[in-house]
Amino acid sequence: MIVDAMGVDTTEFIEYRQWSMNMSRDDATTWAGWFKALGDPTRVLILHLLVTEARPMNVGEIVAALDVGQSTVSHHLQILGETCFVLVERTGTSSWWRINDRCLACFPSAAELIMGRLPLTVPWDDTVAACASDGAC
Repeated sequence: MIVDAMGVDTTEFIEYRQWSMNMSRDDATTWAGWFKALGDPTRVLILHLLVTEARPMNVGEIVAALDVGQSTVSHHLQILGETCFVLVERTGTSSWWRINDRCLACFPSAAELIMGRLPLTVPWDDTVAACASDGAC
């Protein structure tokens, strides 16, 4: 047991901190892409809309809901798709966009790891590879 000056056992924090220092470059690259993708308010609004609607939506529906131009929405969906935050299903001439729940489940834990505060469980054990920015969603 490791106790700090206040008498608090810091063993778990130190173990978590040491583990976070072993972050791989591949994981760091993936997570940096996630943060970059969220660096635009329109993309955050698109994700929020898809999460709250809880159903696949086409570009026209997203445009109508956000009052943003079609080309702008399409551009942002492409970026969100490249980072695997969203998935697309093409049916004929329609594209239906939906949240990729697997990658969104990883995001808060990735943020905690980056900040040196690991959660008790790590949901990306088999998911980071699925959420990598190489297009393999």
